[in-house]
Amino acid sequence: MRRPAFALALAALGALAPGLGSVAHAQETAEARPGRTLQLDEVERAAVEHQPQLLVARAATRVAEGQAEQVRSPLLPQVTGTAAYTRETGNFVVRPGVVSPGTTGWNLGRSFDYWNFGVTAGQLIYDFGQTYERYKSARSSVDAQRYQEQTTRLQVIYAVRRTYFNARAMKELVDVARETLDDQNKHLTQVEAYVTVGTQAPIALATQRAAVANARVQLINSQNNYETAKAQLNQAAGFVGGTDYDVGDEEIARVDDEDQPLQTLVDKALAARPELATLHKQIDAQAQSLSSAKAGYGPALSAAAGATEQGTALDTLVPNWSAGLVATWAVFQGGLTTGQVHQAEAALDSIGAQRSLEELQVRLDVDTSRLAVRAAKATIGAAQDAATNAHEQLRLAEQRFATGVGNIIELTDAQVVYTSAAAQLVESRYALSAARAQLLAALGRT
Repeated sequence: MRRPAFALALAALGALAPGLGSVAHAQETAEARPGRTLQLDEVERAAVEHQPQLLVARAATRVAEGQAEQVRSPLLPQVTGTAAYTRETGNFVVRPGVVSPGTTGWNLGRSFDYWNFGVTAGQLIYDFGQTYERYKSARSSVDAQRYQEQTTRLQVIYAVRRTYFNARAMKELVDVARETLDDQNKHLTQVEAYVTVGTQAPIALATQRAAVANARVQLINSQNNYETAKAQLNQAAGFVGGTDYDVGDEEIARVDDEDQPLQTLVDKALAARPELATLHKQIDAQAQSLSSAKAGYGPALSAAAGATEQGTALDTLVPNWSAGLVATWAVFQGGLTTGQVHQAEAALDSIGAQRSLEELQVRLDVDTSRLAVRAAKATIGAAQDAATNAHEQLRLAEQRFATGVGNIIELTDAQVVYTSAAAQLVESRYALSAARAQLLAALGRT
């Protein structure tokens, strides 16, 4: 009955083992070089430069900028040049009301060169703000996309920190498992000697050999968990390469305002979170789109000018020019403009509701991370005390077993308690750093 309990206690070392994430198809932009120790700031810098999610977000910003340039184009002068050459016949075509030049009929064998050069220019003068409001909406969309890029950056850095500290915890659990195996091997040597001289029963030797085997298995599992955690870190940071490196022994320092009241932290988060800034710019963009749609009820006024040179020979071209104003008014389009206005109004209401929903999510994020920090800080002290006392219990049990006062069951129980306490201490340290990383992300900070 003791051996299964011991195995279950050792299994606590694997409680933090990360699940395998989906495989990311990363570009070959960065590499974690073997035989080195990666610090957290190095991983963060690499992620900001090479993480595919951020590259996609930056490209989306450039796409939005290009779209804004296209929307701006109708506000600027439009100039078009043309040049044409044709070979054509000049047979007169009789039309009603047109006086014949005196000859009729046709002759397909006689043809002429014909040259036509021209340039036209147009400029929108006024359309009740329809085009300009559409351009302002596009610029607001660019700003919204920039804030969305900041949101992606914040999420990527948080993911890197979370996976980095997970790998750090796995690294410490390997040390705990190795220490446990060393202790069990030392105990095995003692038990073998005692069984040989007859001071311990043979069952003690079988029990201790099982404990050594379980400890060896747990060490292998812990090492594999560490490698898996580093593979997840590669994915989070956009690294290309293996896991032949170590993570540094780092923790996130105390956040200056982590103990402030909830509402104070929520106010700071609402002012700093890029998700809310994105929605604010989207509201501006949609309001400008609504103004543009309403301007469709009015006319548009443009100026147009042109110049041409035409003729049958390049040295006898005839010049002409024209200039004028053009007014257009879509008097009735079957309710098209009305439908566009209604659509823009509904979209504006939708974004406003999304903003309210995001504010609730921000409050939840801040409250959750604040409570996680509080719980982790309270837990880490208790876990430290538990580990200290468990180590002392193991030391006393080893002394009692060495003097013949204790037995193998007492020693095994003490080892189980110490292994579990050491794993719990590692978990508590990781939980505190992870909670602080979560709080920084909830507050919109990196």
